[in-house]
Amino acid sequence: MSIAKYKDELIKNARYLCQKGKGLLAADESTKTCGKRLETIEVENTEENRRAWREVLLTTKDLEKYISGVILYDETVFQKTKDGKRFTEVLSSRGIFPGVKGDTGTVTIQDSENETFTQGLDDLGKRCAKYYQEGCKFAKWRCVYRITKNTPSMNAMKENANGLARYAVICQENGLVPIIEPEVLCEGDHDINKCAEVTTNVLHEVFNALFNSKVLLEGILLKPNMITPGNDCKNKATHAEIAWMTVRTLLRIVPPAVPGIIFLSGGQSEKDASENLNAMNLIKDVKIPWNLSFSYGRALQHTCLITYHGKSENVEKAQGFLLNMAKNNSDATQGLYKSEDINASTVKEFVY
Repeated sequence: MSIAKYKDELIKNARYLCQKGKGLLAADESTKTCGKRLETIEVENTEENRRAWREVLLTTKDLEKYISGVILYDETVFQKTKDGKRFTEVLSSRGIFPGVKGDTGTVTIQDSENETFTQGLDDLGKRCAKYYQEGCKFAKWRCVYRITKNTPSMNAMKENANGLARYAVICQENGLVPIIEPEVLCEGDHDINKCAEVTTNVLHEVFNALFNSKVLLEGILLKPNMITPGNDCKNKATHAEIAWMTVRTLLRIVPPAVPGIIFLSGGQSEKDASENLNAMNLIKDVKIPWNLSFSYGRALQHTCLITYHGKSENVEKAQGFLLNMAKNNSDATQGLYKSEDINASTVKEFVY
């Protein structure tokens, strides 16, 4: 197969997904992970309860004002609302692109220090063709890297980079925009400089593999972590410092051909995720060639979930919180998020 068949469509859809003022809602939690979320509100992990929760998210009124795409789990692609309408149709009818989690989880790399490789390539082509027929416009593939004394190793970085590249080619051959998600986890006591160093190395391997595999860069989106200190680091960083270190790292590695960068929240609080994204979009000292936006899961869903609590009478109020969080991050993509501790004057004069 050839990417050329879908070239124009891929470029158009990638640009649509990362349009200014909009971002992505990540609702692609696996059955196990979704179960853990439901457990926090004392709701049993059944298919019907997962379906009902996702209906709360996907039927939120006016969500299309701030969200251009939603990443779904395989199960959700084929589910329907209680009124019998396919979730993919609910989204598409409102101008929101449905997408899907393409990987099937991770396995431990042999003879490594608990490093992982993301799997799911074996039948990806068939699944992508099916997702495309169901109305999906994009897919996502996540690789994870932990910072320790000896990790991530070069072997793990190269293995996952090659996997991401192969995934991207298969997606584009089947008309789906691939979202590339290499996540350097925030676990550990490393400082912000170490996070920047490791993320640089990871992204270098990823883009080298994408280039060698002839992936159409204009038809992908990058979903990276922000550059932050580890959760256990004593030296905390301000939103302005995180913003600058993140942008500087990306400028050094990511080609301008990539149309957009949509950050994962990586366990950040809802407020911190919005603050950091807003700070990036306030940077004026350098020219940033990509639209910087969001693809958040918990940072959009958390308050909505605890408000919902599995009860139908709470749905409207819960959806109101989701819409508000989406608006906050829409504002953050434009440097308009109202914050009490950051403004344009604080995001400047950082040295390379």
